Amino acid sequence: MSIEAKQGEVWMVRFYPQVGSDISKLRPAIIISHDTIGRLPLKTIVPVTDWKPSYEHYPWMIPITPSSTNGLSKPSAIDCFQIKNFSDDRFVEKIGVIELTLLQKIHQTVMKTLDPLF
Repeated sequence: MSIEAKQGEVWMVRFYPQVGSDISKLRPAIIISHDTIGRLPLKTIVPVTDWKPSYEHYPWMIPITPSSTNGLSKPSAIDCFQIKNFSDDRFVEKIGVIELTLLQKIHQTVMKTLDPLF
């Protein structure tokens, strides 16, 4: 199944089955792959999880406030360390979209997690 999902959109995504310390269950995720790559039946995403105060100390966790635009219902964190490529079959429902400045911050943070000099 191919979906019409775009970069910067927030979708509910099936993260199960879980393997090891992978994030799990049905949860929000933000699509970060470029739209032209979206022609493939895969999307690159970062998961969204409940916010915890301890996340302030982790540079790969980005806080996100719930809004009618992003579709989130509670304070959350974008986990840029658990970047994934998932089949379109895992995407359940679009719930929102994020602003361009936040998308750019996500890309910068993902790059930092991959930088050998970080």
